[in-house]
Amino acid sequence: MANKEIKTEQAPAAIGPYSQGFITNGFFYSSGQVPLDPATGAVVGTTIEEQTEQVMKNLGALLKAAGVSYENVVKTTCFLADMGDFGKFNEIYAKYFTGKPARSCVQAVLPKGALCEVEVIVEL
Repeated sequence: MANKEIKTEQAPAAIGPYSQGFITNGFFYSSGQVPLDPATGAVVGTTIEEQTEQVMKNLGALLKAAGVSYENVVKTTCFLADMGDFGKFNEIYAKYFTGKPARSCVQAVLPKGALCEVEVIVEL
């Protein structure tokens, strides 16, 4: 099966040598989304809540471009700059991932000083 690159202007362009996402072997794999404005490339928000909302908007755009939705996600990997933000992050996350996919969540230093990043795997 051939790989199909997923690209949309409704989510931020890659800020490095990678793609927004790929469909292969019946799955969609997204690159991690940080809280960047797709039009300007600037970080949106200063709080974990604001940044998480922007990350979810960016993921939503990629999911739509792949022809799927949040309900189809089977696995997420979440990165937080500060695990002290775990509870506030989860409040926003839970509004979008109502199907409760499998998840990993780790603390990491993120690009552009972002407070959070999320990537998804979706079975098509």
